[in-house]
Amino acid sequence: MARDAKLDLLHRIPLFSGLDRHQIERLGQLAEEVDVPAGKVLIRQGDRGGDLMVLASGQVSVERDGALLRTLGSGEFFGEIALVDGGPRTATITTREPSRLVVLGHREFHAMMDEFPEVASRILATMADRIRTLDAQAGH
Repeated sequence: MARDAKLDLLHRIPLFSGLDRHQIERLGQLAEEVDVPAGKVLIRQGDRGGDLMVLASGQVSVERDGALLRTLGSGEFFGEIALVDGGPRTATITTREPSRLVVLGHREFHAMMDEFPEVASRILATMADRIRTLDAQAGH
């Protein structure tokens, strides 16, 4: 994808929409774009994880212990919990249709968290909400 198209794509993602042009350009240096087919397991529950993934387009299913928890669509992200705490992945994520992902590796994710506090706040708030939802579903 051309550089300008990549920057436009990043800016359209709600997680990054509050960033200015300079910040989007920096994020473009950190992030990689990946196209994946339907049915691809992106994250497997229990594995060690090293990437934050943002859906630029497409849809994924989120399963825990074989049960469908939710479906995520364009603009939503996943993989942040294992990146923040260094623990195993909490769910299995599989593409439901061909999807385009913006991927930030471990080093890039932490650089983004340091450089863009507004993005870090959104990620942490979403992560806290997901953990509470999992606790509620587990009966805690």
